[in-house]
Amino acid sequence: MAERVETQLVEAGSMAGGPSRGDRLYEAIFQHIVEGDFRPGQRLPSEARLAERFGVSRPLVREALARLRDHGLVRSRRGSGSFVRHQPSEAVLSLAPIGSVADIQRCFEFRTALEGRAAGLAAERHDARDLARIDAAVAELERLTETDELGVDADFAFHRAVAAATRNAYFEQTIAMLEDQVRTGMKVTRNLSLLQPHQRLRLVQDEHLAVVDAISRRDPAAAEAAMAQHIDNARRRMFEG
Repeated sequence: MAERVETQLVEAGSMAGGPSRGDRLYEAIFQHIVEGDFRPGQRLPSEARLAERFGVSRPLVREALARLRDHGLVRSRRGSGSFVRHQPSEAVLSLAPIGSVADIQRCFEFRTALEGRAAGLAAERHDARDLARIDAAVAELERLTETDELGVDADFAFHRAVAAATRNAYFEQTIAMLEDQVRTGMKVTRNLSLLQPHQRLRLVQDEHLAVVDAISRRDPAAAEAAMAQHIDNARRRMFEG
């Protein structure tokens, strides 16, 4: 009976407007890991067993496992199969909209490249007005960090201010176009941080300050590295627990 439910879950993704079957399979396995059905160190069922269990093809299973490896959740051992590396917090399932986990991952990947480059260009091109806008956003984040508040609006304002400082409208327009997706990721990761000791939010804020410091010093390489690391750290805090 459970296997039929799982098959229906994956096949639901093929309906008009829904996530792809690959995304649904990825999220189904992800959910099993989060809920502890597959625990850290445990070997996952074979490709054939997973394909049978979820009613999909083995190539689709291989694709889902590859994505889980890329995202740091499982690892492969030659001749032994795939093993769980990390178990994300169960809070992820309540904070992330249904069907959104795969898209949140993709958004983090895209943002790492896009916003890393934006921070580098901002370090080269910003003027006093740009820096004032960035400083205002990070100051508001500092206030919210000290009072343990969510701060999604301020976080988004900071990233948009950095994009605007590139002096290339395409960066800010792209961030604006992705606002819903970016805010979704921020809401999940910042809520997860609020569930941790205060030092977790402090760590996130220190990453923002490192970006600002590099931009203000006009150090493009350091700014790009700091922003890319910050976004990748946010992804890891969400998906690697």
